[in-house]
Amino acid sequence: MSDSSTLPPARLRPEAELARDALSTPVLSRAARLARWAGPATRVDAGGGLVDEQLPDAAAELGLSGEDAAADASEAWRVAVDTGLVEVVDEEQGTVRAGDELSLLTGGSPQDVLSVWLGALETVLGDASVPDLGGLVDAIAGGEGSGELDLDALDWNPEAEAEFLDGVLGNLYLLTVGEDKAGDAPVPLPALAASVIVPDGMAEPSNDVLEQVSDAMMRLDDQFRMLEPVGLVEYQPVDEALMADADEEPAAPVDDTDVARYGLVRLTPLGLYGLRARLLEAGFEAPAVGDLADKGADALLDGTAAYPPAAAHAETEHWLERRRPLEAARE
Repeated sequence: MSDSSTLPPARLRPEAELARDALSTPVLSRAARLARWAGPATRVDAGGGLVDEQLPDAAAELGLSGEDAAADASEAWRVAVDTGLVEVVDEEQGTVRAGDELSLLTGGSPQDVLSVWLGALETVLGDASVPDLGGLVDAIAGGEGSGELDLDALDWNPEAEAEFLDGVLGNLYLLTVGEDKAGDAPVPLPALAASVIVPDGMAEPSNDVLEQVSDAMMRLDDQFRMLEPVGLVEYQPVDEALMADADEEPAAPVDDTDVARYGLVRLTPLGLYGLRARLLEAGFEAPAVGDLADKGADALLDGTAAYPPAAAHAETEHWLERRRPLEAARE
């Protein structure tokens, strides 16, 4: 990710529009539905997750079927607990009730709704940084029956994996807020993976680097599939035919149609809002068009000096809309 001072301003949609988008995402809508479904008979385990016996009923409430229904229902419940839509009343008895945050989805402000959605986003991002459950089981089995998770056998570093995903999302954010409407076009997955793998100044990536890019693509394919239902991205997955032979590296794409088979990702307006919120939380200066509308002319001129031309023009228009022409000219 580039230095915070170089971040171009984001053009955000109105919060009311973003809140409607958040409420319609599968992850948040399912979590809210389960929060309303929960009652005195609902039981959870020590970690706050639904007990196995109740997963079929939860899946049926969500209209889910198939082999992933229980897992999807479990994820929706976990989001509900993490965001405060459900509150565990008695850990020993495993009883729950609707949380205070649930009323915010219907009676709160758009900012309240977006705050709940940001909590759901953090849960999903955390899940996306965890490897496949099958790999976890194999890693535990590799511990010679100790029952302890062998991270060396799994070859998984939680901090490094989270940093990798943050770096990818940071680059996607930069591409989205860049000049000349670059953010309107989906980004090929190979290019996004290469942006965090290929060292700066390397004209011709080595075979080792290309192999790392290929591995990163496969990881990102799984992660973006998980991040699409929370509304962060629009994602066209990697063509499964390209992954049919796990022992063979995918061939390099040759044209635009072929590139699309390797995955395309685009940050949604809601995703742009969410990533900017995370950047601000992390201490970055991530401006948005309109931030200077209530500032003086000196702040406007100083602030837009480093903006790309289109963003500076949009910011100035916002500033002028709040002032009478003569007053604006005097300033």
